Amino acid sequence: MTEKISVIIPLYNKGSEIERTLNSVIQQTFQNFEIIIVDDHSDDEGLAIVKNFSDPRITIIEQEHRGVSFTRNHGVNLATSDFIAFLDADDEWMPKHLETIFRLIKKYPHAGMYTTAYKIQTPDGKTRWANYKCIPNPPWEGLIPDYFKPISLGDHIINSSQVVIPKKIFYDVGGFPEGYWYGEDIDLFGKIALKYPIAFSWELGGIYHEDALIRARHKNLPLDYQEPFISTARIALMNGEVPQELTESLIEYIWRMESQRAIYNLRVGNSSVALNIFKQCDTKWHHNERLIWLLLARLPPPLYLFIRDVRQNVKKIVRKNKSPDN
Repeated sequence: MTEKISVIIPLYNKGSEIERTLNSVIQQTFQNFEIIIVDDHSDDEGLAIVKNFSDPRITIIEQEHRGVSFTRNHGVNLATSDFIAFLDADDEWMPKHLETIFRLIKKYPHAGMYTTAYKIQTPDGKTRWANYKCIPNPPWEGLIPDYFKPISLGDHIINSSQVVIPKKIFYDVGGFPEGYWYGEDIDLFGKIALKYPIAFSWELGGIYHEDALIRARHKNLPLDYQEPFISTARIALMNGEVPQELTESLIEYIWRMESQRAIYNLRVGNSSVALNIFKQCDTKWHHNERLIWLLLARLPPPLYLFIRDVRQNVKKIVRKNKSPDN
């Protein structure tokens, strides 16, 4: 095992954030790393900002626009260490992130992925902890044997700016799938989690910056878009490749992902598509919720939209009445 970590940063039009991101790496307490920045043909000032850094550990690669999966995979191919850390160009690390990761690597050498806890900063500047479920309380750190149970009930325990993956495992599962609009990182993480436990530490390792553009992209996904891990998971279940102890939670995670897609279709009036998705998904943990959605999907779209608007207005009134100013 080489005591070095390769940091892969895909860069595409993040000129306003990349300096902060790079500084958060350079200021790590663990200093044995290389930084590989792959510029995906940016047309802003981001690449020029990176070139102003004089740190010899930084390597800059320029390419034609190929998308984030190709960009990350390209960076991994150039990495010289056994462990790959990913960091998006608009996120940032806390100073002890890599130190904590390397401690986890030494304690749990057979894990498939390593991650620290993270907070989410919304466009209005508010910051919150990720909504972790089914993980021992802090300051615990250790192995999470069932990756799918926590993410079926809460936020993802891993995101693409916190994870470190052994390069051998990254290659064994095929890296980031290319050609997808959204969900390519979730597919990679899911493939690894089907075979390996996840090493997790409650040490705050980074801040995920949730900007308005990313949220808008999620809302504008094609109505028939299915995240790649849905196919990956269903094929693995069909072929008997899922360990028995993960089967139930994996089915529940499929429900979570697909129910979100169905609700999105329902909100824009595609009730028949939504109904078909709800019928195809099974869940034990959310059985009553599924029955309600099946009922709502059978309503005429105008009636459903009316019910939805009334419900949202009631929520606004409740929140206003709970405000300290009232």
